[in-house]
Order: sequence, then C-alpha cells, then structure tokens
Amino acid sequence: MSIRIIKYREMESPIGTLVLADAGRGLCHIEFGRFTEETASRLQRWSDRWYGESVWAADPAVLEEEANQLQAYFRGERTGFDLQLDMQGTPFQLKVWQALRDIPYGSVCSYKDIGRMIDSVKAVRAIGGANNRNPVPIIVPCHRVIGADGTMVGYGGGLHIKTYLLRHEGAALKSN
Repeated sequence: MSIRIIKYREMESPIGTLVLADAGRGLCHIEFGRFTEETASRLQRWSDRWYGESVWAADPAVLEEEANQLQAYFRGERTGFDLQLDMQGTPFQLKVWQALRDIPYGSVCSYKDIGRMIDSVKAVRAIGGANNRNPVPIIVPCHRVIGADGTMVGYGGGLHIKTYLLRHEGAALKSN
C-alpha cells in the first residue's frame, strides 16, 4: 500500500489563518489556525483514519481556486461554493453534511431541523456529533446550525468565529 501525500496550504482570512488540505481528489479538510506541531498531530490522526498511512506536505501552489472562492466569500462577493470536495466520514456523517449544504446563505436552522431533513428527528445528538466533525467548515456551513431556542451552540473554530460568519452572512441572530 502506498503512502498518501496530503498537500496543504495556509491562507489568511478575516477569522484568522486557515489550513486547506487536498489528498488528491479535492478539498478534504479546512482547519482553523496555523499548521503547528499540535495541529499536525491532530490532522495526522484524522488522515491516517480516512486515508491510511499519509504524509502532510506544505505546497502553497495547491488549492488556489478554493482559496480564491473563500476570499470572495469573505469579501461578500460569493454566497456559495463550487468546489470539488473529498469528504471523508461515516455514511451518517455524509448524510448530515449534505443536509448542511442545503441550508441557504444567511439562514440558520436547528439540529432538529437537520434531523427532519434527513429523516432522523430523534438523532439530534448524533447530528451534533456529525456537525462537530465536519472536515470542511465554511464550505459545508455547519456554522448555520444553532440551538432549537435560537441561541449559539458549539463551533469547532469557537463561538466568536461562528458569530462572525453568521453576521457576515446577515443571519438574524437572537441576542443572548
């Protein structure tokens, strides 16, 4: 079995540095923050699980279109993405992530709403877990999922980033 090379690049954004990764079939991961030793360890565990033995290699020339579309999103010039994704997850996670892609720009919904979308209304906790493991946040807009009472609930990048993204999109937010 050959070793999979995962190429990555860092890009600056209004929410800080993002690491974009490609395992050879499209964007497979977005990580909040710089590619540090701690980040590398976490990403290595993730890629070993989904791709087998893998090596991460910095390559600032990869994922140019992905970086351009993200920059256009942050400038307010893009409300959706047209990118080749290489989503790695369980069948249930993939189903949840597809439902997340159907949440319109500037809108929010609850985990229960996602449950209705995928015919799993009692799986709210599992939906929350899948949302938390979304490997390509922003592109697959897990930030658009809020609590059933309209309050902000967890986000991998932190609630301040979730709030920024939702305000950037003009979503109506409940004041806490």
